[in-house]
Amino acid sequence: MRVLIVKTSSMGDVLHTLPSLTDAQQQLPGIRFDWVVEEGFAQIPGWHSAVERVLPVAIRRWRKGWFSQPVRQEREAFRHRLQEVAYDAVIDAQGLLKSAALVTRHARGTKHGMDWQTAREPLASLFYDKRHHIPRQMHAVERTRALFAQSLGYEKPQTPGDYAIARHFLTPGITASDPYAVFLHATTRDDKHWPEAHWRELIGQLKGRGIHIKLPWGAPHEEARAKRLAEGFDYVEVLPRMSLEGIARELAGAQYVVSVDTGLSHLAAALDRPNITLYGPTDPGLIGGYGKNQYACCAETKHLQDLLPARVLEQLSTLAE
Repeated sequence: MRVLIVKTSSMGDVLHTLPSLTDAQQQLPGIRFDWVVEEGFAQIPGWHSAVERVLPVAIRRWRKGWFSQPVRQEREAFRHRLQEVAYDAVIDAQGLLKSAALVTRHARGTKHGMDWQTAREPLASLFYDKRHHIPRQMHAVERTRALFAQSLGYEKPQTPGDYAIARHFLTPGITASDPYAVFLHATTRDDKHWPEAHWRELIGQLKGRGIHIKLPWGAPHEEARAKRLAEGFDYVEVLPRMSLEGIARELAGAQYVVSVDTGLSHLAAALDRPNITLYGPTDPGLIGGYGKNQYACCAETKHLQDLLPARVLEQLSTLAE
């Protein structure tokens, strides 16, 4: 059985789709997936053993010059690749009008998605051949698992979802190095940032505990912040710029992770690493960390600056027990 997944972004949404592939792989031996995903996240689907072909799409970039000759050529080349295979099922797990209109409707195969009442954007459901009612009051991972189960004709397992990608980052014969933690300090929304003074206070409280701290970054302003956080602490390392795969390898070896609400936090969860995620304005209930040893540390006021380092340190102490 050959299935096409349309789940283009964001990083967290892409990662949240992985347990559905594991379910299908267990329920339907021999099933293979192709996956349409935004070019910036194209490394992720290939980490799962059920994925055969990744089809990068660049809707975000194309929108800046939709009718320019180079973009038109890229779009045509993508459509040609998309239509090379006739699929047994096409599952639009994005539920947005843009994914349905620009990708799903051009694919060859029976098209599945959420119905008018439950799709993220109801108009997207008009492009599906089969529409499935998936209750909204479920975690995003469970909603997608339910969509795959209904689309492919099996009962959704009652066991917790398994991302099944941690093994991709295991290196046989390599022994563990000195213990380290990864602090994910960068995010795109200002109101999701934890104050630098709070980060430095937490780092200072960990002095003498035998833990090395690694700080990744993805943009120049994030590198500058990482250097400010590390200043004066000889047990804190600012990592070089890395690919998503490189950051995943660092996360996979971490003793634990402390993170703000960001896509990389979901990557830590997908890699089964103990992770404390700091939440301010967002509610972790439906889109928070999903998986083993995932802990939400929430600011009661919804303002992340009011979440004090002592609270995080207390949760870290509980984690170590």
